[in-house]
Amino acid sequence: MKTPVLLCALLFLQSWAFEFIIDGEWESETLGPLDQYHHSGRYRRNVLTSEEEEDFEAIKGNDITVKSYKVESRITSRFAHTTVKSSVVNSGPKAQSIGFNVQIPKRAFINNFTMNVNGITFVGSVKEKTVARNLYAQARARGKAAGIVRTNSQAMETFKTEVHVPPGSKVEFELHYQEMMQRKLGVYQHTLHLQPGRLVPLLQVDVYIYEPKGIKFVTTSNTLGEQFSELTRITHTKDKAHVVFKPTLQQQRKCENCTDSAVDGVFTVNYDVEREGNAGELQVSDGHFIQFFAPSDLPPLSKNIVFVIDVSGSMWGLKMKQTVEAMKAILDDLLLDDSFSIIDFNHNVRCWNEDLVQASSIQVDEAKKYVQSIKPNGGTNINEALLRAVQMLVRASNQGLISPGSVSMIILVSDGDPTVGEIKLGTIQKNVKRVMREEFSLFSLGIGFDVDFDFLERIAMDNRGVAQRIYANHDAAEQLKTFYSQVSSPLLKSITINFPDNTVSNLTQNRFDKFFSGSELIVAGKLQPSDLTSLQSFTTASAANMYLHIKTEADIHELDSVLSTHEHSFTGFARQMWAYMTVNQLLAERSLASTSAKKRRITQRIVALAVEHQFVTPLTAMLVEGEDDGKAERLIADSPRDSKHGCCSATTTISGPPPVQQLVYSNPPWVQPTPAPTPKEAAGVHESIIPGHITTVDSDPHFIIYLPESKMDVCFNIDSKPGHILNLISDPGTGVTINGQLVGAKKMKNNKINTYFGTISIYSKTDGVQVIVGTNRINLMEGKNNHSFSWGATAELALKRMRVTIVKGEHVTVSIDGKISVMVLLHRVWKKHPVQVDFLGIYMSNDNKYSTQVHGLIGQFAQEPKVKVYGVHEGADPKKKEATMEVKGNKLAVTRGWQKDYRRDKKRGSDVYCWFIHNNGKGFIDGSYTSYILPQLDSFLTAL
Repeated sequence: MKTPVLLCALLFLQSWAFEFIIDGEWESETLGPLDQYHHSGRYRRNVLTSEEEEDFEAIKGNDITVKSYKVESRITSRFAHTTVKSSVVNSGPKAQSIGFNVQIPKRAFINNFTMNVNGITFVGSVKEKTVARNLYAQARARGKAAGIVRTNSQAMETFKTEVHVPPGSKVEFELHYQEMMQRKLGVYQHTLHLQPGRLVPLLQVDVYIYEPKGIKFVTTSNTLGEQFSELTRITHTKDKAHVVFKPTLQQQRKCENCTDSAVDGVFTVNYDVEREGNAGELQVSDGHFIQFFAPSDLPPLSKNIVFVIDVSGSMWGLKMKQTVEAMKAILDDLLLDDSFSIIDFNHNVRCWNEDLVQASSIQVDEAKKYVQSIKPNGGTNINEALLRAVQMLVRASNQGLISPGSVSMIILVSDGDPTVGEIKLGTIQKNVKRVMREEFSLFSLGIGFDVDFDFLERIAMDNRGVAQRIYANHDAAEQLKTFYSQVSSPLLKSITINFPDNTVSNLTQNRFDKFFSGSELIVAGKLQPSDLTSLQSFTTASAANMYLHIKTEADIHELDSVLSTHEHSFTGFARQMWAYMTVNQLLAERSLASTSAKKRRITQRIVALAVEHQFVTPLTAMLVEGEDDGKAERLIADSPRDSKHGCCSATTTISGPPPVQQLVYSNPPWVQPTPAPTPKEAAGVHESIIPGHITTVDSDPHFIIYLPESKMDVCFNIDSKPGHILNLISDPGTGVTINGQLVGAKKMKNNKINTYFGTISIYSKTDGVQVIVGTNRINLMEGKNNHSFSWGATAELALKRMRVTIVKGEHVTVSIDGKISVMVLLHRVWKKHPVQVDFLGIYMSNDNKYSTQVHGLIGQFAQEPKVKVYGVHEGADPKKKEATMEVKGNKLAVTRGWQKDYRRDKKRGSDVYCWFIHNNGKGFIDGSYTSYILPQLDSFLTAL
């Protein structure tokens, strides 16, 4: 069997010279002799199954001494730069070949390789593939060498180099590669293969992580064996982590007296970052920006799924057994709000049910029995199976059976190429593309290596999905279930990330069809020259019955100044990450190009970027050159294409930024803060400034009721107990109730516990929507759906008639049908304050339109009572006059004082002069304040 290993032999002559033997090329627009060989019929490369893979060794050779083997990764903001170094000596009596092999992730780009052989240093540079070959061909007759070749390991490819050296020679290898961390199921995973193949005096792995927003957790896992489980050290601060693995020579041994190394497996670092609720994370560095978006605490969207399963004869045995096992688990995972059906195909196409059905327990059990009964046989008719699946979704949509807020997808599972019906892959791709609607997605799972994975990837990318290879071994069922887990919980759809005009350029993909729980959306670009000191982004998306508009902001210079002080961070991460994303997306776009001219234009862009940023891609090569006695020596490292693998999973057309959508909903005028403090106020002189007459409850808790007809403010306090829920507005006519729950201070003051509002609830019974504002989070409740946000971002939310505006760290404004609006102000105190706690203030417009049934501590004054104040005289406090107030048939002794309006200045507030009612507002409010204590946050007030 022909193996996918690169054959290479380096001859030790008078000079060092190298030749690269390439296998499995990318197709080009103009076919050369080699390309014609590959295109004479469909080119196939024999590959090993995962069970048959050859033994891998990082350092190969007999009678050699490996002095050191070091791996260092620097991960900054999800972008990793990894360096692998090794120092080797030919300690044998004869000249021999020494091999240096590194397994790297398939999505990584090699961007540097150097080799020092007895003082001759070869330094790498990336060039367009043809240019590199031409330069390299000049030395072709003087020897042979090596480069990069894809193997069929599950997520890795292998870099291979060999050099033939005389006895006593010292060789130093150094390989650099870069990759972007992908978040899956809530985790970033950085994988390093450690297979030195022998004992190494100095074996060390260092992984440095820096995440500006903070690191949530860091863990490690390895397949190196139990004996190494205690040898990994993790140092973890708020935003930095250092992982070290450094076994001694004795610890590397398989047994106490063994000469073989037990270090043979995968070393994995898992981590996630801290996030400010559902805010995005915007980072600016080196003239580039990266926008991360990974919301959580949102209810999943309902799904409409058609499973399309290959049951041809090639699926017989383990493949079918594993597929059935996975399907039964996947079906059990469906939610009651989901709908589904199953299509299985060989040379014929069968539907378990011709229409989508609700995922009830009865239907799921029936579907599991059907899957269990499948017997593989016959050919493969992919074309008709996919068309039937699309027709099923279209029919359900036309019949109104698909909710506009749901997500519709087709999941194809197949292990081979089409053999029945339409067998031309390009035609199948066009057929599916023609009938697919924009709101549908196709996900492709290819089992084993007989399937044309490149085709599955193209047809998925063409229809807003992704493809994944499933390896036909003992854990194929787990692979299938893991993939489904990644797409089983869509939280958002129709996501767009925009930036203000003339601030950015060269955007990567910024429109996304869906966002799945545990994943992450990333947009990168360049900054336009300007005098701006900060950059803003605006993210819009649709959640379950809700529309989101989130604003994120970042300082343009702050991150660079921080990175300059870090010894182990990757200072050029933003520039390289943008290039990495752009190249991957252009490669995806190139694979879908409809014409040769378009493909050529995309190719030129890829090559230019890859050369500028030194990436070895399928269209570039690394020329490694050295000088020996004035003679240029060359080695070429090439990136061949695995015709069964495909290059990348990114998808979209790269384009300029679309116009920015400004905030859809604006705060009502009374919410806007008044101008900055006057010079007198800034100097500490308090003036009586009332920034608009409104009704407020703030501090512990002080009520300020504005009576527009009397043109006066009336104040009172409510001294209740922590945990009590006070009704502020109860309006059965509009179906709105607004309640506040009290929280107590940490300690008593003057033999009394001060209380504040710690939670405010605005509930619209008509809409079935409740907004609960706390000092830590803002929750939007709608039935069983709970949308949760932190105070860490500015956001606009629309849920039915409710409009919610969150201003980062400041306030929340809730508007109901444009008729009732409320602002909740956040007061933060020092966390270690011995007495005070965080609390909320609530501000309401007197223009709110309630029904005649409205009541509550505030609501009762929507119908203003007649108030008369007389007998004003000096009081015991010369600063506070006293008087008599007649209201609601009562004569009350009142005091002229002032309370605070904190809308403009949360620290000092603005004075609001008012007549103060004593004894918890007795005589001014209807009944006793205890009548306004309710059992729940969504309760309405009963008749007093």
